[in-house]
Amino acid sequence: MPDHYSTGFGNEFATEAIPDALPVGQNAPQKSPLGLYTEQLSGTPFTAPRHLNRRTWTYRIRPSVMHKPYERIPNGLIRSTPFNEIETPPNQLRWDPIPLPTKPTDFIDGLVTLAGNGDSTLHTGAAIHLYVANQSMTDRFFYTADGELLFVPQLGCLLLHTELGIIDLAPGEIALIPRGIKFRIELLDKQARGYLLENYGQPFRLPDLGPIGANGLANTRDFLTPYASFEDRDRGTFQVVAKFLGNLWATDFDHSPLDVVAWHGNYAPCKYDLARFNCINSVSFDHPDPSIYTVLTSPSEIPGTANVDFAIFPPRWIVAEHTFRPPWFHRNFMNEFMGLIQGEYDAKAEGFVPGGASLHNCMSGHGPDAETFERASTADLKPVKLEGTLAFMFETRFACRPTKFAMDTAALQHEYYTCWQTLKKNFHPE
Repeated sequence: MPDHYSTGFGNEFATEAIPDALPVGQNAPQKSPLGLYTEQLSGTPFTAPRHLNRRTWTYRIRPSVMHKPYERIPNGLIRSTPFNEIETPPNQLRWDPIPLPTKPTDFIDGLVTLAGNGDSTLHTGAAIHLYVANQSMTDRFFYTADGELLFVPQLGCLLLHTELGIIDLAPGEIALIPRGIKFRIELLDKQARGYLLENYGQPFRLPDLGPIGANGLANTRDFLTPYASFEDRDRGTFQVVAKFLGNLWATDFDHSPLDVVAWHGNYAPCKYDLARFNCINSVSFDHPDPSIYTVLTSPSEIPGTANVDFAIFPPRWIVAEHTFRPPWFHRNFMNEFMGLIQGEYDAKAEGFVPGGASLHNCMSGHGPDAETFERASTADLKPVKLEGTLAFMFETRFACRPTKFAMDTAALQHEYYTCWQTLKKNFHPE
């Protein structure tokens, strides 16, 4: 484990970038140590049950109220609820990767919304964004009051400088930044591209394991939360962009907002290496539901019906006998948005590439293309290990409504439906 992280997900942490910056024995003394300001950051209602309550006490150089009024700025290609720009078709949809920028573009300028659902004002649903960038954010910062952010990088390594510490992030890892926490993104490579889920609903948590027992899937101790790290910069202009009720707003600070010297609590950003996910699979016959690959879940008020799940399909052994091994043909109540981080996806022979995406909404039939079906139906069923692949899925109870950009972009594969049209009639009643 790197020496600037603590382990655990949803745990109480106490960290200070300078010795004796944390008060002892109470949260808000009359005077905080080192002349710092006390500020509480609450991610859930005050009266949320103790095991679900999320809050962090911060001790910072200046309080967050020190700024001029925010003013509206253009939203660019960022969209939010009610996602009603255009009608949502029941068709299967798939996209090529969106092009990388040729002009200087930072994370905010490179955000594009592909689809979404729910109502951000009622804390339901999610937005699915893509990001591309070729420029770091130096004196520019961002936060969203609408939801928490789940980063799924596909190309390029990032440094997420947040109010509560620094996270280094590479493809094959994910990061969570809770609602309201400010951050800036530094590129460690020339270009970056990835997927970004904005979860309007309950904060992500680890799924219950039920009959699996006490172990398996993602382990709490593999989530890494950064130690306190602060910026004491007050020369120049520092723009803070806020996403609030679906729109972008901006103001100028006279100091860096990343000035938290110490903090303690359980409302904090974290990262997770997807290679540490412990797959559970069939060792006899048949193909388990994809929910067995759930890393994180945002529950809804209906038990067993997620606001949104994050599942992955990593390298793994496949050993089931007498079984069609790729995902079978299916139609679901839940709605599936898929992305590919690296390699190939075992249900598609071509067309679904790293950085691309697909969307199969409620009761929209989908499954293996014709080539994959033929190959899997006649394969010699020896144990085989899928390697060099990493796909993921955002699965949500609400239909995902594509944006106008998503339906107009040249990246939309208008011929996607043809991958199933050569499936043969194999029915022989005699």
